[in-house]
Amino acid sequence: MIFLSTLLLAVLITIATTPLLSALAIRYNAVDLPGERKVHTRPIPRIGGIAMAFGAFVPLLFWNCADRFVISYLSGAAVLVFFGLLDDLRDLSPKIKFLGQIVAALIVILAGGVEIRSLGTLLPDAWQLPALLSIPLTLVAIVGATNAINLADGLDGLAGGICLLVFAGIGYLSYVEGSQVIGLISLALAGVIFGFLRFNTHPASIFMGDAGSQFLGYSAATLAIALTQGQTTLSPVLPLLLLGVPILDTLTVMVTRIAQGRSPFSADKNHFHHHLLRLGLHHSESVVVIYVLQTLLVVTAILLRYHYDWLLLTGYLCFSAIVLMVFHRARQADWRPRRFDFFDIRIAGRLRMLKREGHLIKGSFPLFEFGIPLLLLFTSWSAIRVPLYVSLAATGLALLVMLTWLFWKVRLEAVLRMTLYLLIPFAIYLSDHQHVQWLEGPGRAVYNMSFGVFAVLIIIISKFSRRKNGFRSSPMDFLILILAVAVPNMPDQMLQEYRIGLIAAKIIMLYFSYEVMLAELRGRFGRIAATTVVSLVVLACR
Repeated sequence: MIFLSTLLLAVLITIATTPLLSALAIRYNAVDLPGERKVHTRPIPRIGGIAMAFGAFVPLLFWNCADRFVISYLSGAAVLVFFGLLDDLRDLSPKIKFLGQIVAALIVILAGGVEIRSLGTLLPDAWQLPALLSIPLTLVAIVGATNAINLADGLDGLAGGICLLVFAGIGYLSYVEGSQVIGLISLALAGVIFGFLRFNTHPASIFMGDAGSQFLGYSAATLAIALTQGQTTLSPVLPLLLLGVPILDTLTVMVTRIAQGRSPFSADKNHFHHHLLRLGLHHSESVVVIYVLQTLLVVTAILLRYHYDWLLLTGYLCFSAIVLMVFHRARQADWRPRRFDFFDIRIAGRLRMLKREGHLIKGSFPLFEFGIPLLLLFTSWSAIRVPLYVSLAATGLALLVMLTWLFWKVRLEAVLRMTLYLLIPFAIYLSDHQHVQWLEGPGRAVYNMSFGVFAVLIIIISKFSRRKNGFRSSPMDFLILILAVAVPNMPDQMLQEYRIGLIAAKIIMLYFSYEVMLAELRGRFGRIAATTVVSLVVLACR
């Protein structure tokens, strides 16, 4: 339960603090203004990285407050977030930014023992690097990765989505290697990103800023190096694959600038996402293309984690050459994606008509509005042997929702969201492992199938809704789909026994369901509040 509680705490803290920081940023003019190199056209708050750091720090300090590696990692991260926040507020010079990155990297290198001591079979006889070489090499790697993620933060949800895939890969590798500390940090960071992407996917309402992107880049490099060095059978080349797309993007841009006689640190619009936009892809399409490329590298790193180092390095170089060649040929041929008339006129036109008329959503939403609360209620009832602390927490949350409903309705949506984000994972987890006897065989199949039915309704309602605000379908759906498909198919018996993938899919489906419902009801939350209280009471009494 430590891992589950860490994930949930990171998600909840990030979701709770991000809107508060967004309001403060607008009040004190801490916003990112539109510009020549910017894709957005209106001022956007850019201090979301503080919410991300806070969401990661709290659960990690709670569970690992005395661990040397965790303390050194968090100390370096705190330095980096501080310098990043100053840059977000006052636009620091590149020299000052590099100083902060170097200090942060040196803290985790010298105090945390994170060093690239081995390059595996890339060197003769698996030669170990002396400190005079390993420390500078590690410093360059961490600072380089920090800037690579920072530079990748050019489209809504791009840097966060890339890092979510990276931390998912690191988390799985740390699990199979038995490195619980690195796995716990990866899980906390994944939770932070999952919570933040709710506000950062296109169109974003807040940016993570330099504080967030540098924090994620530093974390990814530090964890990847710490995992693949020391007493491990993992290839030391894996960090290159795990961070493959941002590294390739950054190196390509810097080499291009040098070839043009400019500073490698000068600003331009030559990153991969800029090229994709110029080729005619939409914002979300460009993000998904980069997600796909990053997913290929992360999956390759997992599947080939024990293979020859030269094979992994050669494979990455071939992958890089193919990507660069495709971009080059597309620019030369002035390639544009084909928007077929059949789809645009017949299919898309018919869908737009259905959206305007509203018949489809009017017919499906009542089933959704009543079915989802009943599904959560049934899930809470089917659980048995509920731990005492869960019963006490459920009782407290039920009282909180009731009091808020009666005396502070303006905060009811926020309280409901927090309560549901706590209730749903525990109800799903407990009902999956200890449930009533008759919920087996055909009954279990029908119960699981109902989640699939409501998942289809989520797509219908989110696509055909005419509202402008609230939860919408986004490239984040691709990330969730990848993780939900990948986890249950991991080649590990323990993961299969605990059915983590199915549990995660159910939790995410209910999360999305309530997000859609809260957005569609537009302030009419009485029925949701009542059914949530009933579900909490039922879970507390089991």
